[in-house]
Amino acid sequence: MKRRTLLAQMLALGVAPYVMSARAQGGLPNKPITLVVPFAPGGNLDVVARAIAPALEQSLGRNVIVDNRPGAGGVIGATAVSRAEPDGSTLLVTTPNAIVVLPKMTRTSYKLASFSPVGLVSTTALVIVVKGNDTRFKDIGALLAHARANPGKTTTGHAGPGTTNHMATLQLEDAAKIQLNEVPYKGSAPALIDLMGGQIDMVVDQLTSSAPHIQSGALRALAVMSRERDAALPKVPTLRESGLANFEATTATGLLAPAGTPAAVVETLNSALRKVLAEGAVKSRLLTVGSVAQASSPQELLASLQREDARAQTLAAAGRLKAPE
Repeated sequence: MKRRTLLAQMLALGVAPYVMSARAQGGLPNKPITLVVPFAPGGNLDVVARAIAPALEQSLGRNVIVDNRPGAGGVIGATAVSRAEPDGSTLLVTTPNAIVVLPKMTRTSYKLASFSPVGLVSTTALVIVVKGNDTRFKDIGALLAHARANPGKTTTGHAGPGTTNHMATLQLEDAAKIQLNEVPYKGSAPALIDLMGGQIDMVVDQLTSSAPHIQSGALRALAVMSRERDAALPKVPTLRESGLANFEATTATGLLAPAGTPAAVVETLNSALRKVLAEGAVKSRLLTVGSVAQASSPQELLASLQREDARAQTLAAAGRLKAPE
């Protein structure tokens, strides 16, 4: 009887829904959740984090804050999360580069085992772009032929050593049997500026940052690196269609917690993330920035990261990965 009286009082005060929500959160602490983005605002990861944050807030019943921690190619933000309390309140929004590539290139205090994967968030197409009025490259075949005829002379920009863009460029060199002159930048934006200014010949970039320049005509997309054509660029062929059989490279964004986060908390976060990514509004929001919602289990994300880790190890052993200067 006393419990009924207490529940009635709580309902009158509007407290019961909160208590029920807290009970449903599988051990999440009663404090805000921080999504750490290890790069500056405006990039692919920042855009994706801000697209899902409001819906996660609704689903989890917690304030969700996006915290940009740029620096050292993603190491600063990743380090902060690896050292955070493993209670589910501090999460990392990242591509594989900060977790499995950079530790092969420079000394870090963390490794893949320092994190508990929560789930995949989205995939973003990678696109090969050239200056809009560059008449040398009418299509991807012409670009690859030029690169083969001029080993080490075709200049390509990427967002920095160890980034997804850089790894995809290395993958392109191997698959097409070409040697490019790689020019690292501190992000996609300065690389695209130099491309539009004619200082370099091409850039491998995420569609999220290239799309506005493609739409304006300042850049021209020659090929997408995904398995299928991208809905945002339906007339642009894949590299598979262009003769590079089985080629596939995309930017995958995942959500990770510090190692040691309880399994029940990880499952709660994964369930909320899956729910969010199934919402039409979130899917549309991601599509407008060139990303596709792509949910997964924690185990599936871990398997994907392990594959990337093995690939990075092979490249590092071959001397293909060099530490940022």
